Amino acid sequence: MAFPAFKCMIFFGALGLLTACNGSDGGDKPSVNTRKLTTLEGKTMGTFYSVKISGELPEGQPQLQQEIDALLEQANNEISTYRKDSTLSRFNRYQGSDPQPISGGMADIILTAQRIGRATGDAMNITVGPLVNLWGFGPQKQPATIPSQQQIDAARQKVGLNHLTLISNEKGEWIQKDLPDLYVDLSTLGEGYGADLLAQLMTQKGITNYLVSVGGAISSRGVNAQGLPWRVAIQKPTDKENAIQASVNLQGYSISTAGSYRNYFEQNGKRYSHVIDPATGRPITHQLVSATVIAKTALEADGWDTGLMVLGTEKALKLAEQQSMAVYLITKTDKGYEAVMTPQFKAFLLPEQ
Repeated sequence: MAFPAFKCMIFFGALGLLTACNGSDGGDKPSVNTRKLTTLEGKTMGTFYSVKISGELPEGQPQLQQEIDALLEQANNEISTYRKDSTLSRFNRYQGSDPQPISGGMADIILTAQRIGRATGDAMNITVGPLVNLWGFGPQKQPATIPSQQQIDAARQKVGLNHLTLISNEKGEWIQKDLPDLYVDLSTLGEGYGADLLAQLMTQKGITNYLVSVGGAISSRGVNAQGLPWRVAIQKPTDKENAIQASVNLQGYSISTAGSYRNYFEQNGKRYSHVIDPATGRPITHQLVSATVIAKTALEADGWDTGLMVLGTEKALKLAEQQSMAVYLITKTDKGYEAVMTPQFKAFLLPEQ
């Protein structure tokens, strides 16, 4: 697919890669009256964020940038496993069984994770942290050596969604564990949560034309600087930054991609992905290399793409069809990369140029 010259911002996420483009894909004629485009960017959650706003800002740009940074900083203080004083890190260190208070936003993440975890047969499992750390992909960096089966079995004893309870009532929200060493890792949903926070902030500010991104999770509303719907390109699972696989018109929805082809280590000629299958305690070995999900919220899309990546192409496609989800899967074959999608995803797909 060829794209004419226009400005694109490439967002590298921990799990996937999407390209958000401000311009026409060649299939529509740009508006005569080009709108002002404001772009605000920064770092958060170990990745990058970007906010693109079409039209005039209702307030000064410096103040909005400060509010964005403060909002994402608060999210990091709640769910980061890299910050020792975050709410989540304190919970992970806690060895007792008393309920621990959390924010409403953090409760939303956990509730979404539990629901998707059940639907995927625990393939999307936010308690898989001990295994992620064991394989050297978490904040507790381990030497890039292959764990023994005994080490894997020991780590699996500390994993299980059934050991985590979310309590919510009119007084607040809490999380509780019945396994002292239970380790919760919300990084697989963090980018989606962050993108939703930015989208909510734009709405609160009365901004109706925007595209926001945190890593590989993107949300949009309205139109771009040319007065056309925002488009997002799904990149091919290669190291070439501008290799486009497909492009979509988000239509006000959110999108997230999980991939196994960027974060890995190699030993004795074998590649080990950062995507860990909780059922085996080992990195995935199937040939699904990318899963893209379009959903109403970035949090929802970010949770599902990880679970589908763990399941593999056949199981992921079957579940996506059962759930009536908009899903696009890329699989590595002997003949190259092959893509399959659900009928729901086709409604967002833009024609090739």
